[in-house]
Amino acid sequence: MTAQLFAGAAEPATDRTVVGENLSLPLFRTLSGVLAGHPYLKVVVDRAENTWHLLDTAAHPFHVNYIATRVLGMTLAELDADLDAFNASVYMDPQRRFLLGVLSLHTDDDAEGRDRTFLVLETTEADTMKGELLAFFYEFVRARVDGRLPVLLKPANHGQEEELAAISERRVPRILSHELFGSRVRTPLNPGEAIGRLRVFRTGQEYAAAEAGLGWADIVAMPRLPDDVPRVAGFLNTAPITPLSHTNVLASGWGIPNAIVRDLDQLVEADALDGAWVRYRVCEDEISLERLAGEPDLRAPAWHQQRIRLEPPLLEDAPVLSLHRLRGADRDRYGTKAANLGELHHVLDSRTADLTAFYGRPRPPRDDLYGHLATRLGLTAPAPAELRARAADFVASTVGAPEGVALPFALQQHFLASSPAIQQGIGKLKMALELDATDVLDSLCLQLQQLIRHTPVPESVTRQISQAFPAGPASHGRLVVRSSSNAEDLPGFSAAGVYDSVTTVHGTGELLDAVRQVWASLVSPRSVRLRHQVGISLDDTYMGVIIQEYVPASLGGVLVTCDPTRRADFRNVYLNCSPGSPEQVVEGSVLPQQYLYNVVEGGGRTVALGSWGDGLPAATRARLADLSLTGRLLQSHFSGSDLGGADVDKPLDIEWLMTERGDFRLVQIRPYAL
Repeated sequence: MTAQLFAGAAEPATDRTVVGENLSLPLFRTLSGVLAGHPYLKVVVDRAENTWHLLDTAAHPFHVNYIATRVLGMTLAELDADLDAFNASVYMDPQRRFLLGVLSLHTDDDAEGRDRTFLVLETTEADTMKGELLAFFYEFVRARVDGRLPVLLKPANHGQEEELAAISERRVPRILSHELFGSRVRTPLNPGEAIGRLRVFRTGQEYAAAEAGLGWADIVAMPRLPDDVPRVAGFLNTAPITPLSHTNVLASGWGIPNAIVRDLDQLVEADALDGAWVRYRVCEDEISLERLAGEPDLRAPAWHQQRIRLEPPLLEDAPVLSLHRLRGADRDRYGTKAANLGELHHVLDSRTADLTAFYGRPRPPRDDLYGHLATRLGLTAPAPAELRARAADFVASTVGAPEGVALPFALQQHFLASSPAIQQGIGKLKMALELDATDVLDSLCLQLQQLIRHTPVPESVTRQISQAFPAGPASHGRLVVRSSSNAEDLPGFSAAGVYDSVTTVHGTGELLDAVRQVWASLVSPRSVRLRHQVGISLDDTYMGVIIQEYVPASLGGVLVTCDPTRRADFRNVYLNCSPGSPEQVVEGSVLPQQYLYNVVEGGGRTVALGSWGDGLPAATRARLADLSLTGRLLQSHFSGSDLGGADVDKPLDIEWLMTERGDFRLVQIRPYAL
């Protein structure tokens, strides 16, 4: 549930809203709508009149519109003129007259395996009700609901969870968000619609046997899709994954539907769907598979004609540079990833960038969200310059950028040109791509990768790399070597998980091996096929390399500055994490903990605990709230016009870690494909 975004439109003539009546299941079904697959009903408790209002969801999309116009006699124009103050009076005032909530209907199995129907009461995520007010709200509603229907209170944010901890569960029975939705049968991950042939694989072996025959018209279903899945029409997962998994980042970048459907086996068996042509829809409220009567007349998808043009790479000699000496414009010499990290250093060191632009966008009926940002930063009615300065200071005090060096494209070019065998292999690969000889493409790529990994590095190249470490690479302990291509993090082509990184490097020998492995990943069969599909020429593609000192992490993960499952929601930042290295989250080797943080009104909530039974301590969750706000502020710069972007509403994908000392480092920052 979310606080009001817009003033309501004209309401339908038929309005079945009732006041003061007790709630039975038939009445609930009469008034309810459907959200995320569950029937739900809006309720307003009026403490002054000692009554409640059960809103017809079709007639009243927003609580506050109803209260203002139907109870207080205001016009919508009067409400819009002071909407934020009105919201504060109903969501944050400890002495508030009105208590706003939602009742949703759920079914699960009881101890004997029988279906149990129950209601869940919750407030908006921005509501700041204290414990006694939450208890009053629950008891008021409980007393007016059919006694045969269990009612549970779901705290809407971490603050409410902590308030309820001091109140007996006998007095206020409750259910946490991750308990309610952790076992959800169907979960949308990426919205979309596709017509295709459903291919169901129950094991990795089944998938591997059929992988070569998969094409653009297939919809692939299996417990967990592999990160190197080819570009197809849609994804279906039968086991839990996170919206920030590599495969869902790919689904988002490719614009294809993706969802978790745990009961797929039953659906497939009931309608004989395996191998059938289906219409597959994923949206916020519904996930459906509709069998088609026969094979449809399909046209090749739009991406078959998609052509992405790269800026010409600059291959003249360029030095190995420390990351803090790079800027965003250096992407044509060092790659996007290195340039973004250099730009991050600049933002943190100079504190001159305007990080408030996202909050300056109109959010009708509001002219801007500057007041909300000021509250988040502890300011009262600041001047614009003061707000910008506080935002820059907040970001610089919350996160750090990794130390390291970047190898330019020119070094890779010198290496490739030093070997006639490599040049011959590149020529063969180019010819195969020109002739669309897909039957030999993989073998040519693998042969070329083998050559690159085992060809000696010229002394001149080795010397430049070694000079970046005056005392030698071994003196720095463990190193991390990451890719930084000019063919990644692009509009329409994210390349998430496509190129290699090596995280366990010690000494000069291992460093050179790791650099060659990263260079070789530019011609892996998968990366070559994906680039070829969107028209990226092998001639235009180069690989820079980032070398960083390894930083031990107590916590790590990924955040995106949006809610991937609700694209219109500008309030929330979605964060995944797990103890230790962020690679566990990125690679999908564990199910991470998942959190949503509201960076407008404030507050956070736990979505899932993943592979761990306990959530993070309150103090750590508060730090993650700061990290989430930092991500949103950085979005103003990295998605704005300063770096050639056009829209500060475009979200970022940020890989981060918390060091053993408790401070944050941002390891990677890039656009998040929508």
